[in-house]
Amino acid sequence: MSSPLDSLKLALEHSPENVPLLLLYAKTCMEELQLADARETFLKVVRLEPANAEARLGVASVVHLEGRGSEAAVRAEQLIEEQPQYAPAYLFLSRILAGEGELGRAKILYAKALELDRTLADVSLEKELAESRSNPGSEPRGPRKVGVTAGGDYLEGIGSGDDDDSADGHSRGGAAFDLGLADFEKPKLKFEDVGGMDAVKEEIRMKIIYPLQHAELFKAYDKKVGGGVLLYGPPGCGKTLLSKATAGEIKANFIALGLHQILDMWIGNSEKNMHEVFELARKNAPCVLFFDEVDALAADRRDLRQSAGRNLINQFLSEMDGADSQNEGVLILGATNAPWHIDPAFRRPGRFDRTLFVPPPDEPARASIIDVMAKKKPIGELDPKALAKKTEGFSGADLKAVFDLATEQVLNDAMKTGKVIPLTTKDLLKATSRHKPTTRAWFESAKNYALYANQGGFYDDVLKHLGLLK
Repeated sequence: MSSPLDSLKLALEHSPENVPLLLLYAKTCMEELQLADARETFLKVVRLEPANAEARLGVASVVHLEGRGSEAAVRAEQLIEEQPQYAPAYLFLSRILAGEGELGRAKILYAKALELDRTLADVSLEKELAESRSNPGSEPRGPRKVGVTAGGDYLEGIGSGDDDDSADGHSRGGAAFDLGLADFEKPKLKFEDVGGMDAVKEEIRMKIIYPLQHAELFKAYDKKVGGGVLLYGPPGCGKTLLSKATAGEIKANFIALGLHQILDMWIGNSEKNMHEVFELARKNAPCVLFFDEVDALAADRRDLRQSAGRNLINQFLSEMDGADSQNEGVLILGATNAPWHIDPAFRRPGRFDRTLFVPPPDEPARASIIDVMAKKKPIGELDPKALAKKTEGFSGADLKAVFDLATEQVLNDAMKTGKVIPLTTKDLLKATSRHKPTTRAWFESAKNYALYANQGGFYDDVLKHLGLLK
């Protein structure tokens, strides 16, 4: 008996440019978690009909499922900018922002979605947004958005709330306070708190830790402290955690940045924000400057036709080079799930000159992660090694999902009896059968790039992990 996908594929062979059929196929692919096929099909519709809002929102949805939340938000913002009457885009962006804790902006967008289409009411989202009424800090600070076309171009975006000028009429954009960086942290986390990833840790030691510990020796070789390291790999494998641990190892300041803290709808402010961030790091060296989802800020300029995106990338490159100020003592860490979208100029020596693959944790690392996760839960009999053997390919985030699933089941039984029921290995093993590793979809995409776009052996580590290169 053929599956719905097989039937749709057969129909598309006879009518390959049938847009409604392509949309149905793409949605079915998403339901089956065949994200690469879904994205490719949505993009085909966009090529056939560039203004097709359903297809463009579909691309954003796939990107979001792949773990690139900031890029998904930017795509949705641009769709709203170009088609302000398309209600589903407001709802989609509202859900993303609510998930990130930006309840004020999410509430405004949800209200707009309902104003355009009352049938989009979402009871669970409404409950989440209700929290913003008692949380003034979640209200929007003003417009800070840009859009991105289906081809990846950055454009000016929509505003929400009042303008971002201070009482004296001067723009506040670019200040560390406005970027939410006035109080940054010195993490207490160390490498010993992060399971596995020994090769990656050693690379980081050579780049930043050893130069600080053996300053005179490195100075004799004219080896400076600082530079850039790009961490890439499947989502949920500890890139952010490792970055914090790096700062903890050297007792350095740690500044974590997201896309929303840099991008600004006003021309020139994004570049100004980028400069302010680097200046803040230089003044507080030694400092680890961490860019999450860095591919959104360092996109390949060959894919950009608008000047705004190019200008920001050029500013980023200039700051990394230390053209106007020295970056001594500043380690720039970038994390991405999609290194193939990053401009090649960022991989030039002196910028992200170390590119490190962060794979899913191996068996000993998974056992270590399981031990850590078990500490805050009522645990009965637990065999981390047995559980680690059954979770090949699971990321740290996947292991957390396993604990969540097992906990939900045990809580259900506990509520019936009114007593605390400890989690056991059996409960956790049962939960692993209900959760599939999310890293598989990433490796499907990465394999293609590693096999067919591996200039200079950039993706050799991916091929080695997959057993395709010795």
